[in-house]
Amino acid sequence: MRRRDLLAYTGLAISVAGLRQARAATAQAAPQTRLVTHTDAEWRAMLTPGQYAVLRTEATEKPGSSPLLEEHRAGLFACAGCRQPVFSSTAKYDSNTGWPSFFQPIPGTVATKPDHQLPIERTEVHCARCLSHLGHVFEDGPPPTGLRYCINGLALIFMRA
Repeated sequence: MRRRDLLAYTGLAISVAGLRQARAATAQAAPQTRLVTHTDAEWRAMLTPGQYAVLRTEATEKPGSSPLLEEHRAGLFACAGCRQPVFSSTAKYDSNTGWPSFFQPIPGTVATKPDHQLPIERTEVHCARCLSHLGHVFEDGPPPTGLRYCINGLALIFMRA
């Protein structure tokens, strides 16, 4: 393992304790709206293969591949699965990570859960309405929240204001 990788993993591990506090603050039940559910066949028919892989099987798109990285107009970013707005363009920023990043979601629109797929603990972000996988949240974001919602562009659609 390269020293750079070791330092990165160490830094992420140190932030886990604080991230647990952030997760508790951001993990919210869905607002008083009906949960959107579909069969697997319906999801496959509704979504592109890339969207299906990200939203329904928790895949991650290739960094730098999303056209939403360059989306800077005023508007809302909605879940590609159910069209619920989940992030405002006012919360978007360039994290230089290769994925669209936001410092906060629209209140009540996302839920989180622990993700143990890597040796380090991460926090997964889902749409609270249809439970689709959107991305992950980390504690290295800008003020005012200090959080970075690192979201797959395939998980979102942009709705211009």
